[in-house]
Amino acid sequence: MSKTLIIDVHDDKWDAVISQCKAYDFYHTRSYHTLEVERDGDEAVLFVSFLEHVFIAIPLIIREIEGTHYFDCTSVYGYAGPVSNEEVCDISEALMERFRIDLLEYFRKENIVSAFSRLHPLIETQVVFNDFGIIRDVNKTIAININLTPEEQRKQYRKSNKSEINQLRKKKGYTIKKAETDEEITAFVTIYNETMERVNADNYYFFEANYFRKILDNPNYEAVLLLALKNDTITAGAIFTITNKLMQYHLAGTATPFINDTPMKLILDEARLLANSLQLNFLHLGGGVGGNDNDSLFKFKAGFSKMYFQFSTWQYIVNPEKYNELVIKNGVLESEYFPLYRAPKKE
Repeated sequence: MSKTLIIDVHDDKWDAVISQCKAYDFYHTRSYHTLEVERDGDEAVLFVSFLEHVFIAIPLIIREIEGTHYFDCTSVYGYAGPVSNEEVCDISEALMERFRIDLLEYFRKENIVSAFSRLHPLIETQVVFNDFGIIRDVNKTIAININLTPEEQRKQYRKSNKSEINQLRKKKGYTIKKAETDEEITAFVTIYNETMERVNADNYYFFEANYFRKILDNPNYEAVLLLALKNDTITAGAIFTITNKLMQYHLAGTATPFINDTPMKLILDEARLLANSLQLNFLHLGGGVGGNDNDSLFKFKAGFSKMYFQFSTWQYIVNPEKYNELVIKNGVLESEYFPLYRAPKKE
């Protein structure tokens, strides 16, 4: 017997489905999707396709295409993609086919022109999209293997990292603490947004203080804000989420006067030790812009581990005729941006 569920983000059935999955992250949770909806005003649903008692689910953000009666789907900021209550290697071909048929039917019924999802590098469910759209490899991400001993983990560090972390602790007087007060959270928000301004980040990457508070205090996953202090001054901070034995390095920033000291290295080292104490499996640092050693962010993260994962996206054009019409209307005919009709116009 097969069936399909479309669960709205305000329905706590979302929690019940995700909690049954063999592997999932905070990016899949209702709390995180609620934040996205509150911020951008879009709709969020959890699409679930069942065959008997086994299911495949995928969270989707539904966006209206301006000036039309059509919509498209995307995923939240971060790593989402499909999940299941069955191990990937045990998902039947019949269920995967059922999932694809049901999802396409849903797309057509809801006038959805195209669909896009950022796939989770550590949850290998790409197989469910076989012959259903395009999987595009984007870049590599980096994780620290917490299953190794702390000593073996540190051996993976770049030599300069080991030296600089020792100096931060012993010579430069930096300490790490968990944020405990609203004043500390507010100080971090200021530093984070200052960092986004310094790197000329898109407006999408700026958040209000309440957004950070809700990430840190929610019913679906654990989160901690680690702060680096020097002489009682907050110099840097990073939010780490903890879900299903996986820690994610999520949002981070460093105050401009302390950039050269790179206190974020000490924060990451302390996060690793925290992950060890909690007996987690991985501390996922994510990737960079290009995912190679020419990318400064990627190079920074690669100084902590030699364990790489592939980050990919899924792209699917549901209605090619309408898609092409929208592309022509937008006027950008060549770009790697997907969907192409949302590609920014060159100035």
